[in-house]
Formats: sequence, C-alpha cells, structure tokens
Amino acid sequence: MSNSAVTPAPALPTTATKLPAPAPSAPVEKLPPWNVLLHNDEVNDMGFVVESLCRFVRLSVPAATRCTMEAHKKGLSLVVATHREHAELIAEQLTSLRLTVTLERAP
Repeated sequence: MSNSAVTPAPALPTTATKLPAPAPSAPVEKLPPWNVLLHNDEVNDMGFVVESLCRFVRLSVPAATRCTMEAHKKGLSLVVATHREHAELIAEQLTSLRLTVTLERAP
C-alpha cells in the first residue's frame, strides 16, 4: 500500500440546464367524454351510496348526496363525465359494490 494522498473528484456543476419541451409531432386530440350514470335501486342504503361516490369518484359529500337523491327521485343521475378508460374504472368499482351504473358516450 502506498501512502499517497487521495484527491477528491472535481465537483459537478449544481445548476441544471432546462431543455425546451419537444413539440408534439401531431395535434393532440382530447378523448371523447363518457357519462357514468347511477341508477336507483331499492337495495343499497343512501348513506352507503354517498360514501361510495365520495370514495371512488372523489365527489364532495354535498355533490354525492345530490347525485344520490337525483337517482332516488328520478331513477337516474349523471355521476361524472370523463374519458372512457376512467369511466370504465369507476363503473367497475361501483358495480363491485353492487351499485347499478351504466356508461354512455356523452353527446
């Protein structure tokens, strides 16, 4: 072993160079919206429906309550309009809780 001193590596620059964002090669199109519709049923407790809408759709309690009451009184309520993949996920989650929901392409 030698007794030579170890020299530290030179410090790297601390400032980052910000690169411009690449321009998209094609125009970006919005995905068409899909409606998630909640149907009235006589099985689920309204509190459970409100809680489920808050949990999986991230609605506020007042919005989930309005949606639940509309479905109860009119038979059907629009829960959310979103892109198809997200609408399918929400429908699957709510259906797994035995809520009755359908999807339709928004006009």
